[in-house]
Amino acid sequence: MHRRTPTTHPGLMTDMYHPDAAYVSWRTGQNGLTTFDLYTRKAPFGGAYLLVAGLESAIEFAQAFRYTDEELKFLAHIRDYDTAFLDELSELRFTGEMLALPEGSIAFPNEPMLRVTAPFREAILLESGLMQAMALSTLIATKASRIVYAAGANRRISEFAFRRAQEPMTVARASYIGGCSSTSLLNAAYEYRLPATGTVPHALIEMFPTEMEAFEAIAEAYNRYTLLLDTYDARQAIHTAIEIGLRSQETLGHTLSAVRLDGGDLVNDTKYIRQQLDKADLHYVRILASGDLDEWKIEELLQAGAEIDAFGVGTALGNGSGSLEHNIEGGSPGMVYKEAWYVDEYGTGFPKIKIAGEKSTWPGKKEIYRHPEWQEDVIQLAHEPRPNNYHRMLKPVMRNGDVIPGSLPPLSEIRELAQQNLAQLPVQYRQLLVEQPYPVRFSEGIINIRKQAAQQIGKTLD
Repeated sequence: MHRRTPTTHPGLMTDMYHPDAAYVSWRTGQNGLTTFDLYTRKAPFGGAYLLVAGLESAIEFAQAFRYTDEELKFLAHIRDYDTAFLDELSELRFTGEMLALPEGSIAFPNEPMLRVTAPFREAILLESGLMQAMALSTLIATKASRIVYAAGANRRISEFAFRRAQEPMTVARASYIGGCSSTSLLNAAYEYRLPATGTVPHALIEMFPTEMEAFEAIAEAYNRYTLLLDTYDARQAIHTAIEIGLRSQETLGHTLSAVRLDGGDLVNDTKYIRQQLDKADLHYVRILASGDLDEWKIEELLQAGAEIDAFGVGTALGNGSGSLEHNIEGGSPGMVYKEAWYVDEYGTGFPKIKIAGEKSTWPGKKEIYRHPEWQEDVIQLAHEPRPNNYHRMLKPVMRNGDVIPGSLPPLSEIRELAQQNLAQLPVQYRQLLVEQPYPVRFSEGIINIRKQAAQQIGKTLD
């Protein structure tokens, strides 16, 4: 039986409780302008920072959000909503404003990456779609930046994640923002105009009767080529590769540009391979490594003296994995979307707070300001004066439901901004594991309004 590919329905890209919450809001006549903050409570992977990505998808989701007649019929089938409520949903569009940290920005825990202000029903219905758009992209961009950092300035990282990635296109785009030089996924290379790279699979080597014949076929096919050494025995294969490389250069003008190892004793094998290449005056041939690598394994390999010029990283990057060996969680940045301010029908504003220990929230419409030399960030109320010489971090990206011109820069500019910000980030906060978090301070105004919000509901904060 033929199964069609599922279609994305923007109006149904919510959790069940979102239209349920909107229905209660509609029944009680409460739909004031509400401000939500999207942020994380901690940095992923034991690090200090997050590299922001996914804003383009978040904006596109907000623009596309609407209900078709068929989707409203579906809602009516699964819930006994009043037909007048469904009539309202048929006309619902995002009409609010959105401020954001631009893609490629550095964020720290508790800092709003998005600040959304809209009528309550619009803002609550967008919650999960916005979180989904931002969470995975930010996680992968951050992971990629850490892997690139571990490899060092002169070693490239290729993203090889397609076959095991959660969302391959998202992973390829976010990895590029994070500093990866290329992708193995041709669809991503086509859509995003990324460099595409790849070598050959073990299956191609195995197809030939001998490794020599396989290498000869590859050398004859391409002007510049890479040979995979570890199908059988890497230390034997390098001698075959050198022979083929010298012969193809002499007879065909084809250049052996690199050799790749996909596992084994990468430290000692790469040392041996480098020695043999240098003895043959093939100093220009690069050694590539892949095979279940992440930032910690790359760091360990290089500290042990592995002779590796570039890396291909797949599974750990494509899934934003942590590390069992280092007791580091991965897989999610723990992003949340929390109500912070509500304006009723009379124009009176109310701070909103959730009290739940470490998960207690911070009320108020906020701004983020950064010290020009990265000494601290300050989160403060929007009406409080900017600290002298500090940089405002949140930028308006949507107003009255429309995208503000310049809010969707090309991917090349996003990558450039990301690399500039990562270069400026003080080195102690770029480490794979940090001893102290980056200083983020809440203003006195926010601290005071938080206490007031708690008192209004008869609670105190620890």
